[in-house]
Amino acid sequence: MSNSHLFLKSGFPRAPLQNGLGRYVCQLQRITLKFCKNNGSSRGMRDFIENHLVDFAKENPGIVVYVKPRRHRTPVLVAEYLNGQREWLNCRNNSQSEISKWIDLLKTQNGSSSSLRLRKMWHTDVPSIQGPWTPFLLRSPEAQNQTYPSREISTPLDVPQSATEKLIELFKQQKLEAAGEGGVDGVLEQKRAE
Repeated sequence: MSNSHLFLKSGFPRAPLQNGLGRYVCQLQRITLKFCKNNGSSRGMRDFIENHLVDFAKENPGIVVYVKPRRHRTPVLVAEYLNGQREWLNCRNNSQSEISKWIDLLKTQNGSSSSLRLRKMWHTDVPSIQGPWTPFLLRSPEAQNQTYPSREISTPLDVPQSATEKLIELFKQQKLEAAGEGGVDGVLEQKRAE
């Protein structure tokens, strides 16, 4: 088990600026492509810049793209987000397609996912002022001084009659009425007359 999480900032997962409730706002503000003009490890970065950078800039006008050549250094992608976070990615010996995939990944992130140790998996901006629920929350005040077992509390509740019980009761009433008017034969004769 590593202790690298001890040095990360801790916080809560949050949707930036309530993103997704209205229109979507891309959280990537600027991306910097650092590379060497001669070094072999920067070949993929140079290929991406020559072939795909202009198309990427046209498709994403809200993202500022900087190209920074540096001598004898490894290629690097630096992404800066709206919340002020920076993501640094080493692209040594990466191909053109790998770099475009990394840029797409950086474009869809919000900047705080990889550099934040989560304290909880959920968070609310408006916590309840009522506090947590307890079993004693909605109890009657008379029940506080009650001694148990108690006959007053153990009486059956006034529960409405179920549909099955109501049908059984109606059947018994009809049976009694039929017995009073001449039995089952009297009920059948009445039905035939109607």
